[in-house]
Amino acid sequence: MSTKVLVVDDDPLVRSALRLMLGGQDDLEVVGEAVDGQDGLQRAAELLPDVVLMDIRMPRLNGIEATRILLERPAPPRVIVLTTFDADDHVLEALAVGADGFLLKDTPPGDIVAAIHKVADGDPMLSPSVTRTLIDRVRHDGGDDRSQAAERRLAALTERERDVAMAIGRGLANAEIAASLYLSVPTVKAHVSRVFDKLGVTNRVQIAICVHDAGLVD
Repeated sequence: MSTKVLVVDDDPLVRSALRLMLGGQDDLEVVGEAVDGQDGLQRAAELLPDVVLMDIRMPRLNGIEATRILLERPAPPRVIVLTTFDADDHVLEALAVGADGFLLKDTPPGDIVAAIHKVADGDPMLSPSVTRTLIDRVRHDGGDDRSQAAERRLAALTERERDVAMAIGRGLANAEIAASLYLSVPTVKAHVSRVFDKLGVTNRVQIAICVHDAGLVD
């Protein structure tokens, strides 16, 4: 079964390029386009996509607010936020409302396709440069106090949970963590859930920031 994708962007050239790129994939189907966040909410309700590619800066309703509203609906789609610059201040806001992935618009086509597949399978996906920017921005705001606080939080994890947290900090998806730690994917998901609970976080980037703050991942 093909993964259904909705493209939400106010730039017709971007929409056209994404449709052309994704249209050549046998297991992806672009079911529609939307010109802004308000249009995207309506189209998502009509088309029921599996994944939404959501621009951030749009008229009428921006991608942050549209994502927040969309993810409050029953059985929402996965959302990958598209950014023009890896230093976009709104990326942190998108993270806070629950976006599943972040990609730069100039990401290579193959990586965009791979990201859609990962997110559709339940694995959050972030552009490495966006992740690095997020981590750097947060880390530069706390110094030694953040490092010590991160170490105290991670002390609550078991050894295996700590291994999983470090793997998340390196940007690995669940299947990759399972392969590297010789675990099953369901076992990894169980460990990830416990790490979320013990660290008091709501997404994988917050775990990555914590392990980076503690100096466990370069």
